[in-house]
Amino acid sequence: MRTQPEFRALIVQHEEPTPPGLVSEWLDQRAAAVDILRIDVDDRVPDPRDYQLIVSLGSEFAAFDDSIPFIRREAELLRQAAAADVPVLGLCFGGQLMARALGGQSFRAGRSEIGWLPVRTNDPELIAEGPWFQWHFDTFTLPPGARLLAETDVGPQAYVIGRSLGLQFHPEVTPEIMDAWVQSYRHELDADGVDPDALLEETRRRAPVSRRLALRLLNRYLDAIVRLRPEAASR
Repeated sequence: MRTQPEFRALIVQHEEPTPPGLVSEWLDQRAAAVDILRIDVDDRVPDPRDYQLIVSLGSEFAAFDDSIPFIRREAELLRQAAAADVPVLGLCFGGQLMARALGGQSFRAGRSEIGWLPVRTNDPELIAEGPWFQWHFDTFTLPPGARLLAETDVGPQAYVIGRSLGLQFHPEVTPEIMDAWVQSYRHELDADGVDPDALLEETRRRAPVSRRLALRLLNRYLDAIVRLRPEAASR
């Protein structure tokens, strides 16, 4: 007998080399029914009210670059989700775009952050100090009403607004994702002077601990901030 899904989740993916990684494992553990929207190749805009959680993944593009066709569509999706009280988990680009869509700003950072880096956390029960994996060149300001949870000298690293959580780092990363990123975006590492072999080795070495911290973060977010309503799965 098939069990009823705990809730429905929409994952918004922006390009082939940036899949949900550990987020898929987490949603599977939580018995979620999952749809994946490749918003870079599918121009439809789903109704956020059909879901109890939306996850916006990372992207090679800048959240402030409106020349990218899907950015305006996704920003509208995130605004509609906020208006309908549908929680959003934004990862790197997703966190930047959510901040922008809800009234903050996204822009080029003073310097990039690439590698396994610690964060200063205001809520260590939710956001451990890490190190967390970073690969970004942009940053953002918090939207009105958001609460800062973690930061580095470059900018915000985590914030909560309503039942939504924006992260600058990548809790979803796995050694397999890192392999794909190093192959696809090697030019960015070379330009920043980052040794790809050392990055891959460190990712493999940290994988067991980073997986545990990521799943703890995701579960605490779902249980303490999203707080799924009893009728969630029956919508």
